[in-house]
Amino acid sequence: MAMRLSPVMTVMQNAAQKAAKRLLRDFNEVEQLQVSIKGPGDFVSQADLRAEATIREELERARPGYAFLMEESGASGGDNWTWRWVVDPLDGTTNFLHGLPHWAISIGLQRRLSDGSVELSAGLVYNPAAGEMFWAEKGVGAFFNERRMRVSARREMSESLFATGIPFAKVPARQRLPFARTMGALMPQVAGIRRFGAAALDLAWVAAGRYEGYWEFGIRPWDCAAGALLVREAGGYCTDPAGVDINDLPDDVLLVAGNAQLHGKLREIVADSLVERD
Repeated sequence: MAMRLSPVMTVMQNAAQKAAKRLLRDFNEVEQLQVSIKGPGDFVSQADLRAEATIREELERARPGYAFLMEESGASGGDNWTWRWVVDPLDGTTNFLHGLPHWAISIGLQRRLSDGSVELSAGLVYNPAAGEMFWAEKGVGAFFNERRMRVSARREMSESLFATGIPFAKVPARQRLPFARTMGALMPQVAGIRRFGAAALDLAWVAAGRYEGYWEFGIRPWDCAAGALLVREAGGYCTDPAGVDINDLPDDVLLVAGNAQLHGKLREIVADSLVERD
């Protein structure tokens, strides 16, 4: 029997699947895409724009009045929103444009509470090329397709696999040295460090137990809104380097995610890398 989804998750999955159909067609014809360059290492294609328009249309039709924060078109709907969609229509654009089947649609839903605080209410990360749908709702749990998922139970750093985003041309110089310090401290302790180029999938894979942890400096809200909830609902932690939960997303997010056993160790290493040295 197929799992019964909540109304909001049904809306989210339908929107992602509709956008995915065109993305997959474009992916199969990637050499013919017309690509414009936004900046070094940061590309936008017609595929991004079409997918974002499709997702927005579907979400707006089902939930009129909700605000949006989207990678390509930015924020809309006013500052006093109660509900807000946070959308990356194509996370891993560079992979997509190079024919690598490691990219995803990410949709998160935030809710502003009566005290003014913000929580992540629902999220999904969908990799159409692999047929993998990761999704979660606050208090309900996290799921991979129709199967409940949990973070890894590994306790030893020497047995653990971590993921990150390696700085590239667009990344500010101030973030490169802390990254190098973190790598220098972590590499001798762990089984491996991976960089696959899609932050939303990195977080989903932490939630699914494929990685023990993930960190990155200065990612954007749409890269992590869904993934942060996935990790937490799967039994892990997703915080900033000071240990504060990722909920009310700033423009540039410093993020550390991990399972219950190793998040603290990874967070300490990342936090130490940010301390100014003489």
